[in-house]
Amino acid sequence: MQHNNTYSLAKFVRQSVVKMTSFGNSSHVGSCLSIADIMAVLYGEILNVDPQNPDMPDRDRFLLSKGHAGAAVYASLAGTGFIEPAMLEKHYINGSIMSGHVSHKGIAGVEASTGSLGQGLAIATGMAMASKLDGHNRRIVTVMSDGECDEGSVWEAAMFAAHFRLRNLMAVIDYNKLQSIHSTEQTMALEPFEDKWRAFGWNVRRVDGHDHEALIEAMQPDQENDRPMVLICDTVKGKGVSFMENVVLWHYRSPDDAEREAALQELANS
Repeated sequence: MQHNNTYSLAKFVRQSVVKMTSFGNSSHVGSCLSIADIMAVLYGEILNVDPQNPDMPDRDRFLLSKGHAGAAVYASLAGTGFIEPAMLEKHYINGSIMSGHVSHKGIAGVEASTGSLGQGLAIATGMAMASKLDGHNRRIVTVMSDGECDEGSVWEAAMFAAHFRLRNLMAVIDYNKLQSIHSTEQTMALEPFEDKWRAFGWNVRRVDGHDHEALIEAMQPDQENDRPMVLICDTVKGKGVSFMENVVLWHYRSPDDAEREAALQELANS
């Protein structure tokens, strides 16, 4: 199922994750909806990947550090031809390879199983270092949550990446400002967020995480800079479904039948 533009792909991702989390009775629909536009831009415009040859050696590497939003990755892969859309119907079903936290096992286009928060950037940094040593120009991209930036491992990886001038590395942070059961500021304040990344030696950009044109422009490599890049995306948790937007409940809750149909109706009319 190929989508002819990033907005069409984002809509497909949103509709798919609402169905997947509802039918599978799984969590994190809000986290999936907040990155739908980011995922659509990455897979529709930015990443050098080929659904017909998912293991091509020179492909860009994508890692979802916030692995609990795995449904958004699976939907993106289905929407761009890596996997059959019918596979999404098995999401979170006992015995299925379509696990709640994203898994690489048997799923074309997934580079690594993730979900232990704070580890995705470290894995991506290792891949970026390997690519640099091998003389490849491939980009390594990881989508992170804001809440996982509470983890010390994030900042160790950030320090390493800056020290070794890993310009082929891009971290994209889903800054929806809600984590688990509270806001990020209540849990452990991240601000001044941009200043922290600059202090660690990164090239920092900030953008509306739902504006596709702005995302495409911000994700372009900086040819004049030899530092890793972090793109802080201001997003809305639950984006696209009015009764889920900015409601922390939807970090864990599954949409029931009525909520699923109401959400799908709203998305269909968007």
